[in-house]
This record gives sequence, C-alpha cells and structure tokens, in this order.
Amino acid sequence: MFQGTSLLSLDAKGRMTMPSRHREALALSCALEVTVTRHPDGCLLIYPRNRWEKKREAIAALPYSARFLQRIVLGSAVDLTVDKAGRVLIPADLRTLAGLEKEVALVGMGEHFELWDAKRLAKLEEEAAAAGFEAAAGDFQF
Repeated sequence: MFQGTSLLSLDAKGRMTMPSRHREALALSCALEVTVTRHPDGCLLIYPRNRWEKKREAIAALPYSARFLQRIVLGSAVDLTVDKAGRVLIPADLRTLAGLEKEVALVGMGEHFELWDAKRLAKLEEEAAAAGFEAAAGDFQF
C-alpha cells in the first residue's frame, strides 16, 4: 500500500527520484518495473507493473462507450524501470500532457501513485476545500 505525499523535483531530463520508502516496496513487489499513464483528471498514474497488467485488462474490457477513457489511459501507457539511482524518466510527451513543470507531487493512492504538477494539485485542493468535503465524505468520520 502506497500512501503519503512527496514533494519532488524533475531534473533537466525529466527524471524523478522515487522516494526510498516507495523504492523498497517497488523492488519487492515488481522488481522496480512500473507503468506510467495519464488519468482523465490531468495527472499521471504510476502503477507497479504487475498491478497495472490487471488494471489494463479491466480497462480494455470496458464497452465501446468508454473509448475516450481507453484512449487516454491505455493509449498513453508506457512501461518503465526505476534505475539503479532510484530515478524514473517521465517521458516528455506525458509531462506535457499532464502539465508537469519542475516541481511535482507524488501521491500514494493505495495500489498506485498519482503524479501531479505541485502548483496544480495545490490549486485543486484549495478549490475542493472551498467547496466543502461534506458531500464527498458522506458519513466518513476521522
């Protein structure tokens, strides 16, 4: 289970250093092999390859009416490996499509990560807070 948010920087080549706590889990679960793809919300998704393969099958099996979703998610998927220095190269086209600048936020979402432009995520969170969480949270209590 991946959780927590890490504020990171992309280097000049578009590489991101995977935090060591996640790197160790990825090494054990998928030998550092990941798949990066787009999410309709505008961020990138990073899945351990073995979990992505199951998700890919489910997305491919969606009806034709979900073609737009399939095009975004399956059509953007790229298989990558975290290198020996703990870095993963985010392809330039995916960085552009997700609006990633230098400062990014890696958000652990359980079985995968979301990778956001840090400023964009902060703005979205501010807007969500202003709108109120009550409806989205339902009966959930902290």
